[in-house]
Amino acid sequence: MKTRREFLRVAAVGAAASATQHLWAEQTGRTAAVPDVSGANSLQAHADAHGLLVGCAVVPEKLTGEPEYAGLVSAQSNILVPENAMKWKALRPAPDKFNFSGADTIVAFASAHGRKVRGHNLCWHVAIPDWFAATVTKDNARQILTEHIRTVAGRYAGKLHSWDVVNEAIDPKSGLPNGMRKSPWLELVGPDYVDLAFRTAREADPAPLLTYNDYAIETDAPDETEKREAVLALVRGMKKRGVPIDAVGVQSHLKTQNPAPGKGLRDFVRELRQMGLRVFVTELDVDEKKLEGSESERDAAIARIYRDYVTMMVAEPNVDAVLTWGITDRYTWLNGPKWARPDGKPQRCLPFYADYEPAPAFFALRDAVDTRLAGR
Repeated sequence: MKTRREFLRVAAVGAAASATQHLWAEQTGRTAAVPDVSGANSLQAHADAHGLLVGCAVVPEKLTGEPEYAGLVSAQSNILVPENAMKWKALRPAPDKFNFSGADTIVAFASAHGRKVRGHNLCWHVAIPDWFAATVTKDNARQILTEHIRTVAGRYAGKLHSWDVVNEAIDPKSGLPNGMRKSPWLELVGPDYVDLAFRTAREADPAPLLTYNDYAIETDAPDETEKREAVLALVRGMKKRGVPIDAVGVQSHLKTQNPAPGKGLRDFVRELRQMGLRVFVTELDVDEKKLEGSESERDAAIARIYRDYVTMMVAEPNVDAVLTWGITDRYTWLNGPKWARPDGKPQRCLPFYADYEPAPAFFALRDAVDTRLAGR
């Protein structure tokens, strides 16, 4: 329980940051001086003070080729995750070849700047190489999966904070037992492919926190509630079988038109805590393609979602990390054709605008971090 002094300190910090955010958000055309978000005012500094990891998904080519991007990532993050560079398609140009250049760039950047790295991911049904369908069969799938994990996890042994070992294995809409997703791995290896991936990852590198990662489990909508329960059942079964799992990643691709996450997700996080598992917010952003209003009105709505969601999550002692899926609107996946706004305007979904200036979402995220007590 917070002491009165702690409560007042948190309230004062939050009020000051909110005042800065409101002043900045109200400026039309952002003509006023940009608020200082460096040094002690950075998200990283606030997170360090409250015992949290905060960071973002990164693109290696931008880290090496765009100093402003690299500087922003370094200034605001204490943990990084590759957006695509550790996925099978990026790593495996051919069945007998690996290309670690992008992944190595990220790990080297993090090491040079004293940042942690999450690995993403060792097993997924998406972003698999073009050669996969003609090469991987029921006879060799188990061997190919284990060799991939041994090679990739082994290369970065001792260097990573955590690994998303299996990504998105649950999809009740597939209509399969236990809510399992219909995927190449399920079809070629069998339902024990999840256990196999985790056991192999632990053998390859005992150090990182091994994580199961999934999306659309945040709200209390019926479909997300059903999926969340299936994820919980999967994890519970893994623990019962002695499978080495340390954490669950809640992707947190939130949408402005969806109900706000609440009791169901809190109960989920707390039940995972009872199992001794950590929880990471792994891919946070806000899809605002259906959000109407002026840019300042949209920014305010997006900021409220960031503040409310992250405040709720970091109140739980086993939530250790919050990572956004990108750091600037300039390079968000949500500005791809599939997620385009009807008015043709770019999405404003991340803590920094496309011109690298801080958005109200940044201050909302920093406010939320300040509600966390250090040492939780």
